Amino acid sequence: MPEPDRVRPPVTPPPVTPPPVTPSPVTPSAVPPELAELARLHGVATGYTTDLGRHVPASPDTLRAVLAALGVDAATPGALREALAAEQRSRSRRLLPPSVVVRAGRGTRLPGLPPDAVLRVATEDGRSTPLTGTDRGLAGLPVGRHTLHAEHGGRTATAPLLVAPTRLATPGRRDWGFLVQLYSVLSERSWGMGDLGDLAGLARWAGRLGAGFLQLNPLHAYVPGELPDPSPYRPSSRRFPDPVNLRIEAVPESQSLDAAARARLDELTARAARLREGVLREDELIDRAAVWALKREALELLHLVPRSTAREAAHRRYLAREGAGLRDFATWCALAEVHGTRWRSWPAGLRAPDGPAVAAARRELAPRIAFHSWLSWLADEQLATAQRAAADAGMGIGLVHDLAVGVDPEGADAWSLRNYLAEGMTVGCPPDDFNPHGQDWGLPPWRPDTLAEAGYAPYAEVLRGTLRRSGALRLDHIMGLFRLWWVPAGAPAAEGAYVRYDHEAMLGVLALEAHRTGSMVIGEDLGTVEPGVREELRDRGILGTSVLRFEYAGGSERRTGPLPAEQWRADCVATLTTHDLPTTAAWLEGEHIRLHDRLGLLAEPAERAAAAAAAERAAWLDELARAGARPEPADEPPPETAEGPRPGPDVLALHRFLALTPARMIGVWLPDTVGDRRPQNLPGTVDEYPNWRLPVADADGRPLALDQLTAAPGPRAVARIYADTTDSTEPRKSTDEH
Repeated sequence: MPEPDRVRPPVTPPPVTPPPVTPSPVTPSAVPPELAELARLHGVATGYTTDLGRHVPASPDTLRAVLAALGVDAATPGALREALAAEQRSRSRRLLPPSVVVRAGRGTRLPGLPPDAVLRVATEDGRSTPLTGTDRGLAGLPVGRHTLHAEHGGRTATAPLLVAPTRLATPGRRDWGFLVQLYSVLSERSWGMGDLGDLAGLARWAGRLGAGFLQLNPLHAYVPGELPDPSPYRPSSRRFPDPVNLRIEAVPESQSLDAAARARLDELTARAARLREGVLREDELIDRAAVWALKREALELLHLVPRSTAREAAHRRYLAREGAGLRDFATWCALAEVHGTRWRSWPAGLRAPDGPAVAAARRELAPRIAFHSWLSWLADEQLATAQRAAADAGMGIGLVHDLAVGVDPEGADAWSLRNYLAEGMTVGCPPDDFNPHGQDWGLPPWRPDTLAEAGYAPYAEVLRGTLRRSGALRLDHIMGLFRLWWVPAGAPAAEGAYVRYDHEAMLGVLALEAHRTGSMVIGEDLGTVEPGVREELRDRGILGTSVLRFEYAGGSERRTGPLPAEQWRADCVATLTTHDLPTTAAWLEGEHIRLHDRLGLLAEPAERAAAAAAAERAAWLDELARAGARPEPADEPPPETAEGPRPGPDVLALHRFLALTPARMIGVWLPDTVGDRRPQNLPGTVDEYPNWRLPVADADGRPLALDQLTAAPGPRAVARIYADTTDSTEPRKSTDEH
């Protein structure tokens, strides 16, 4: 079968070397009017408003550096004037924008298009239709990816035309489910970390408890090798899953090994058991690199086993469907085995996926490229099995996959999509209440200009790869579809600037791809959120994220007290905590303050931080009592008779409070149900804390195997709280039955 269409990098000017950015003074220099106008035309903001209502201007140096990353030279007054004139000329001559994205049933204006221009559309099913009427016929087009043609005065133009659904489906009833970091949940069959076989087992158990979904950490492909901070939010590729998550014994070819290969696989299995025992019995950390070393050798054995006719046909269908994107990913993996994982240090001819040197390397490394392509297929198969297990267990949604906000600048996606990523820039967020110094996540941002020129195809391919096996998709930092905080290389995180994206297009592509797989969409919209963003998401049927510790009456600016349950928004996933926050038990006892103090992460004296945390907890406990979620001791339900790890009474009271909110989905942090006190990730640390390496543990820090966790009374106690709240998204009126 032919490969699917894949947009190759457009012809764009070479990147402009950005000028150095020096930290701005307390009062930044005024931005020259011409620089401000050039920045505006390219979607670069000259300032922003904090979550507390304070305006912060961008420095001129930052604006010049960001423009340089967009291929615009504004380093000198002369260059600035020429760039501004060139952009204005280009806009005046343009007949169509680079891409057009609309919502079904809604018309749109095409800026700059003469009213007597002749328009027609070639739909994706092969029809050609003239566009007429006051809205030029755009409102009546079917959902899909089409092509728009325009003619006027002897000029012609063509642009991709994407028609997105007006609104995505949201739960018709309340659903609750578990939030899980898959690597942290090990069964007695795991090879040192949780895997896709464990995921299927977890889904069957959670479904029996009445859960409607499992929300996972990103399962994207990592950069191979030792990592100082193995964050799933810094992947090599967001399109393809990481084969380290494979269950080796579930690969059918494992049943057809010859005697020598079987003996070798048995040796690897025994070594994997020692890794598992080290994590579960001896308090060792999860070691992804060690796990992958064993699994890779096992998979090398299995790759040599002939596949059945049916399996080979399925394998070939997968290769044909994924096409050039998979070929590029597998090529990067093969080249990384030869030249190392930092592609910017590879020989010059290999630093982009096109060209004669890469073509020669593809021929030479064909067996390794085939191996890595095969691994992606296996992972896709096992993800499908896990999603079927969730559906068979009665889950209405099933797996909720997580899409990281970006990729490692030296990873596979940064190599194959380099024309669509801004060179010399990383993304993060400005200073806010959560982090007073701002954050730099070290991930290159999409370039809005080249992305639009490509009809947003690279972005759609990334979405498609994650949505394929999803009941819903969570997008980390969904505000990045509206604007992203770009930080020039070498500058502190606070010295960045917001770059605007065409959110109609970004959300439209997202909605189109989710619609085609029948998936819901959840946006992580915590932190600095500009006005109108949450309203736009709600209008499109995209759920937000509400975390108890960030929900205040009066909003972030006034904070007059905890937000009463009945005032929470309905269109959200409501949770008590996240992977980046303290577990609920640790928060209730102030352990997070002591941990931050021990690691030197506090921005104020420990006594003051502890007092503020105590006041925050006291206010929430008072609100629980007011809402009837924290009954008097005499009214408490009898404790579980089964022995085992469980949450404390105040954790259960907090869940009763969430049950009172109108939230359409409620997420239960799985470690909370067994009293775990250790956060999975501590922002602001690298090697000071074992981020992303901890198994789920009980209140005393003893790791729990999956069968111990599923037998514990704690998850059942939480499940009972939500058992009778899933037939409606209306808030509960009382909790007397609890």
